[in-house]
Amino acid sequence: MEKMRMESKDITAANIEKIGALFPNCMTETIDEYGKIKKAVNFELLKQMLCNDAAEREETYEFTWVGKRAAMIEANKPVRKTLRPCKEESVNWDTTENLYIEGDNLDVLKLLQESYMERVKVIYIDPPYNTGNDFIYRDDFSQSEKEYKGQAGICDEAGRVLFKNTDSNGRFHSEWCSMIYSRLLLARNLLSKDGVIFISIDDHEQENLKKICHEIFGEANFLAQIVWERAYAPVNLKKHFSESHDYILCYAKNHEDTVCNGLPRSKEADGRYINPDHDPRGVWKPGDLSVGPVVESKVYEITTPGGRKVLPPNGYCWRLDRETLEEYIQDNRIWFGPGGNNVPSMKRFLSEVKQGVTPMTIWKYTEVGHSQDATKGLKALFDQKAYFDYPKPVDLIKRCIQLYSDTDCIVMDFFSGSATTAQAVMQLNAEDGGKRRYVLVQLPEKCSERSAAYKDGYRTICDIGRERINRVSEVMKKNADLQKIDWGYRVLKVDESNMKDVYYRASECTQDLLSMLEFNIKEDRTSEDVFFECLLEWGLLLSLPYMEEECDGCRILIYNEGDLVACFDKNISGEAIKHIAKMGPSRAVFMDERFQSSAEKINLLEMFKILSPKTRVKVI
Repeated sequence: MEKMRMESKDITAANIEKIGALFPNCMTETIDEYGKIKKAVNFELLKQMLCNDAAEREETYEFTWVGKRAAMIEANKPVRKTLRPCKEESVNWDTTENLYIEGDNLDVLKLLQESYMERVKVIYIDPPYNTGNDFIYRDDFSQSEKEYKGQAGICDEAGRVLFKNTDSNGRFHSEWCSMIYSRLLLARNLLSKDGVIFISIDDHEQENLKKICHEIFGEANFLAQIVWERAYAPVNLKKHFSESHDYILCYAKNHEDTVCNGLPRSKEADGRYINPDHDPRGVWKPGDLSVGPVVESKVYEITTPGGRKVLPPNGYCWRLDRETLEEYIQDNRIWFGPGGNNVPSMKRFLSEVKQGVTPMTIWKYTEVGHSQDATKGLKALFDQKAYFDYPKPVDLIKRCIQLYSDTDCIVMDFFSGSATTAQAVMQLNAEDGGKRRYVLVQLPEKCSERSAAYKDGYRTICDIGRERINRVSEVMKKNADLQKIDWGYRVLKVDESNMKDVYYRASECTQDLLSMLEFNIKEDRTSEDVFFECLLEWGLLLSLPYMEEECDGCRILIYNEGDLVACFDKNISGEAIKHIAKMGPSRAVFMDERFQSSAEKINLLEMFKILSPKTRVKVI
């Protein structure tokens, strides 16, 4: 019987399988750190297979920094962690499809690799800008200053520093690049085939971020570098220039599959369409029938219904040839004016016009707001308290989501901050009746004890973010037409695996230790904790409804009407197992400790073969 893995996806192993599918002759075997045989790639043979396309010259075009390789390895490395449900901090736990996840986003992105693979339509992130100060995302692969200097060749053999490690040439950029690189590698996997990512950035790392994104998403999938006018007045204290803009980089997962919805048409633009002849096809506006340059076959005389003879202006011809013009006239698509004697024009029906306006790459503050707007909006929610220095305007993120989202899709933000993305999603749903869901991820960074937020009772950034969602919901609920909006969210928190660590040397094993390991789940964990870890491994969404029922004294958890059924009771009865099998679930999970012998496991599998042969059964 197959056992649950109970750790995040091993992306390296998955990539090796992909290479093996393409080049099976390049696969070999090696020994892992525990002495077990594992699959590996014969890179020398792979290079021979690729022939002239393998880059072996010393000089190749690439963007690199000290720590890049470590960041890549870290992104592919599995973690023995899980997401624990936190009902008491959630809102509408049983019905909501939104997620608010607390924890380091590197861990979270790894944990979501199975459940949200290619399921996210739009990602918006506003990562910490590199201002030269230490930022909170200190990953395990980030290096000390001494390690960096050694790898970068800054020190001589005696350990003396050869040159100053300034902002422009050293660790200042390397750590930030490593931080964002590993996260974007993982985020790309979560984007749907027609998905898009938006990344806010300023001048400090814009150049590096664009090169990283070119590498991860592909240069062909670069859609735009948007300039957002974040300020409207100069700062006269600046010595040279007062920066008034930030950037938003936009990349597609696959530009050929990606469709831009465009910006909504203005009322002024639609107001130009009228219907003077009461055409049943709706409102329209006249368009020129003449066009240049001249095509001889399209220069001819048109006789209007009132008898007037009309030729195209000098240097022009008609858009249509004679035969096509007659077809348009019969279809009432040519307008000769109310008296029938005007110069003919073509009807352009509003219903046939592209509904979305193609966006430009400069977004003015008058359209999407500026930094002061965003601060003002947050202060209005929090009794005129400013808890964040540089929040993004809701309208800015709304535009990003609106351009590429469906009305029923998943939107993600794994640098959630003040939870502006959640508000943007709720407001968009309120405007168009959509059912977009959000997945927010935020490190529970502690508020300074000197801060206004701490004095008001908020201990972490997450506390403020969730409270913002609650307050926005309360304001919007006052509109009777918006009662169907999903105001809730499930809170999940990153924690160590629910499973006990059982890696001990033989010399460390005692009789007492063996008795402690009879049950392999940690004592402080609940059935729901283990249940959600199983959802992660099976690759199921974490936002769907589930229920529980009792059979023969055993508690049974049923996820999304049978996508997964689990019972973690140590003394589950045969009657309860039979009851689960009769449900015909897609997947079923049991405790390994429940089975005292191999014969009992065989009986379980035989029961499912008879009652539910398509069910995949695992134990933990």
